[in-house]
Amino acid sequence: MLHRLQLEHLSAPTFWRCEPSWSWTSRPLGDHLLWCVVDGRGALELDGRRQELHPGVCAVFRPGDAPRATHDPHRRLLVFGMHFETTTTAAPDPRWSEVLDRELLGVLARTSDASYRRGDPLGRHQAELCLEQLVALVWDAVHRPGRSSTDPAVDEIARQLRQDPGRDWTVAEMARGAVLSRAQFTRRFVKQFGMSPAQYLIQARIDRAHQLLTESGMTVTATAAALGYTDVPYFSRQYKQRTGRSPSQESQAQESQAQESQAQES
Repeated sequence: MLHRLQLEHLSAPTFWRCEPSWSWTSRPLGDHLLWCVVDGRGALELDGRRQELHPGVCAVFRPGDAPRATHDPHRRLLVFGMHFETTTTAAPDPRWSEVLDRELLGVLARTSDASYRRGDPLGRHQAELCLEQLVALVWDAVHRPGRSSTDPAVDEIARQLRQDPGRDWTVAEMARGAVLSRAQFTRRFVKQFGMSPAQYLIQARIDRAHQLLTESGMTVTATAAALGYTDVPYFSRQYKQRTGRSPSQESQAQESQAQESQAQES
């Protein structure tokens, strides 16, 4: 199990394009090493295990590891990585896996590189936060393979549902937005999120209702109307089913909390 890491860079986050004649036979490492393939093809070996290298394959090596690697000189490896130290366990077993969310991997790598090279304490701190997230991505890929994968077509629709849950959505409209048939869209949506598009929309509405009731001062009736409900009792039942409290109880609790805060301030 990966716990909160305390990490310190021992080298700058770096991208490097391996030379055509490059090969790597490491001496036993004296520290931890994050090593991620951004581009190219090759092969990596450690302790009798072999991994074909392609974009998204990442490894976290620990002190004592002695990895070896080669690559295709016509499809040269582009690698991102850095040496670091930590007092906690940072290297998973096995040491590598494929990070499927390559967009996030790329953003974290570029941000880590740019932040570190600013040369100021805040930049170093931001780079260390990126390093922690990168190590966590590798752990997640090793121990929960496939869980990081996303379906871009349905993920975009889900994002729109969360952003605007009060809109009068239909599953047919969602499917058109994803350029899929209704059956394909529903099947892929359920696979991605573990619930139907309709249930996901209800949950998005209830999440937004909770925010409005506890932060905006809107009434239960106004909140229901804003989120597309024409039947306030029906909205109240759905809200209580998913939160354990009625909307009116939520509003009253928030009002009581605000009054207590005012009393303490005075």
